[in-house]
Amino acid sequence: MSVVEADGLTKAFAGQQHPAVAGVDLRLERGRVLALLGSNGSGKTTLIKMLTTLTRASSGEARVCGFDVATKGASVRAHIGLVGQYAAVDEVLSARANLSMFARLHGLSKHAAHRRGQELIERFELGEAGDRAVATYSGGMRRRVDLAVALITEPQVLFVDEPTTGLDPLARSALWEQLRALVVSGHSVVLTTQYLEEADALADDVVILRRGEVVASGTAAELKALAGEPRMIMCEPTLEEVYRRLHADHDQTEAGR
Repeated sequence: MSVVEADGLTKAFAGQQHPAVAGVDLRLERGRVLALLGSNGSGKTTLIKMLTTLTRASSGEARVCGFDVATKGASVRAHIGLVGQYAAVDEVLSARANLSMFARLHGLSKHAAHRRGQELIERFELGEAGDRAVATYSGGMRRRVDLAVALITEPQVLFVDEPTTGLDPLARSALWEQLRALVVSGHSVVLTTQYLEEADALADDVVILRRGEVVASGTAAELKALAGEPRMIMCEPTLEEVYRRLHADHDQTEAGR
């Protein structure tokens, strides 16, 4: 069953010669991850904004969880979560206070909001820092709070816009694991990214955008097949692989003491 569908979705801005998004078709099935892959200016964020009802399409149609984004916006928003490129939480408040506040804004009672906040703090392993101001958090921890806030209502579809930009390799890997866990628990995910390795690690389906147009789409395996037969290449480990290995070895040493 498709939880996200778009047919000919287009967004043109006044004064621009070329549409920001030009006739995009896409499908996302339940329990899968769809990656929108492209460089800056390719239309990824604009496409997300149309699918999440933040901006109206110039033409075309889109449905999320069976609801038309143009005519049933409230129903769409009731079934989705959105994590933008930048943190949307209050940095003066703690993670616990942020979660309670957003839960109350979603209509939960004070008791239910507190309970839900505690569940998400445990789920995202924020317990030790849960009562500290978000301003004291690392970039990776802030991103985890963003994800937790987006999941207060247990949305069917989660939209994540460039989730790991600016994060170090360990924080990026941790966030990937959180997104994988969400899919296992029944969520569907649409994510935008500029990083090929991120799409390779997370995506079941990929749509590659260039200047607002789809230049290729399909499963990750189908797109890889375009490069020809699999081949073995001997290469040195990357610095990122070395970095992760050194931290893993250090953690094992500390655990053994």
